[in-house]
Amino acid sequence: MRGVIFDGKHPQVVNDLELRAPAPGEVLVSIRAAGLCHSDLSVIDGTIPFPPPVVLGHEGAGVVESTGPGVTHVVPGDHVALSTLANCGTCPDCDRGRPTMCRKAIGRPTQPFSRKGDGTKLYNFASNSAFAERTLVKAVQAVKIPTDLPFTSAALIGCGVLTGVGAVLNRARVDRGESVVVIGTGGIGLNVLQGARLAGAAPIVAVDTNPAKEPLARQFGATHFLPSAATSAVRDILPSGADHAFECVGSPALIRQAIDLLDRHGQAILLGVPPASAEASFQVSTLYLDKSILGCRYGSARPQRDITLYANLYREGHLLLDELVTQTYPIEDFPKATAEARQGRVARAVLTF
Repeated sequence: MRGVIFDGKHPQVVNDLELRAPAPGEVLVSIRAAGLCHSDLSVIDGTIPFPPPVVLGHEGAGVVESTGPGVTHVVPGDHVALSTLANCGTCPDCDRGRPTMCRKAIGRPTQPFSRKGDGTKLYNFASNSAFAERTLVKAVQAVKIPTDLPFTSAALIGCGVLTGVGAVLNRARVDRGESVVVIGTGGIGLNVLQGARLAGAAPIVAVDTNPAKEPLARQFGATHFLPSAATSAVRDILPSGADHAFECVGSPALIRQAIDLLDRHGQAILLGVPPASAEASFQVSTLYLDKSILGCRYGSARPQRDITLYANLYREGHLLLDELVTQTYPIEDFPKATAEARQGRVARAVLTF
C-alpha cells in the first residue's frame, strides 16, 4: 500500500505499508483525496513535535471499505470526510458539546500501520494519516457526505474549513456588521474570510505580504486587501480598530499586531502555529476595555454537525470549496507538492490516489 511516511529526518513516498483490520468502533477508509495542510509541513520541519516514524496527512475524504463491530452510522460504500478529532464522546467536555477539549483525543497516537518485511510500527498523524491509500479512524471521525461532493473538495472540509470557518462561527461568534481583520491568506486565512462573509461581517480586511493573493482573498470575502498589518494602514479603514482580528500565520510579531489592531471589546483569535517554545508580548493596559485574546483549537468544531453543515452550504452555493483547490498531484508527486506549497504557489495542494 502506498503512503507518505516521515522518519524524523526526511519524508518519503513508500509502497510497502500494511494496515491492521478495524477494531470495534473503527472504520477502514479508502482515501481518494487528501489536502496538504501546513500542519503536515510543520511536522516535517519540527514546528509541531510528533513521534516518528509516522504516516502523514490529516485532511482526507474517501469511501468506507469496512467497519468494526458497533459502527452503525456509516456502512461500506458510503462517502465520508474525515476529521482529526478522535474524541471519546463520553467525558464531561464531549457531553457539553466541546469535543475539541476531550482529553482522550489529545496526544495519544496509535500505531495501526506497519512496514512489510521488518514489521516496523508507524504512528498515525492526528488520528488520521490521510496520506495513505487506506487508513483507520475512530467511527466518530468519519462523517457521511453526499456522493455528488467531489473528493478533492470534500477532503478540505476536515481541517482547513473546520478550522477557519469554525473559528469565525463557533469561537469568535462574529455577528452581522462587525469588522474583521484576517492576517495571512493561506488555506486557513481564506476559510476565515469566507466564514466572516457567511457571518455577515463588514468590512473584512485581508492582510498578506504576497499581492498575488488579493484576487482570491476578495473572492472568498475580503472587502479590502493590505500588504501589511501596520496599525496605520488598518486604521485608515477601521479608525477605531477591529472587532475581530484573526492571526493565521503563527508569528509572535503578528500576534502582537493583531492585539494592537483591536477596538474596545475586540477579540484577537490565534490560529497560526508558531514553534512550541514561542512567546508573544502585549501591553496589559490595552486589554482593560474588554479586549480578549482567544486561542482556538480546530475551529471549536463539532465535526459530525459541522462537516454536514458545510457540505450543505457548498451544495447550496454559499461555501467555496472547489476554489480552494489550486493544484492536484498524484501521491507520487508529494515532493513537488510540498515544494510548491512552501513557495506559496498554492492555496491548497491536494494529493490523489
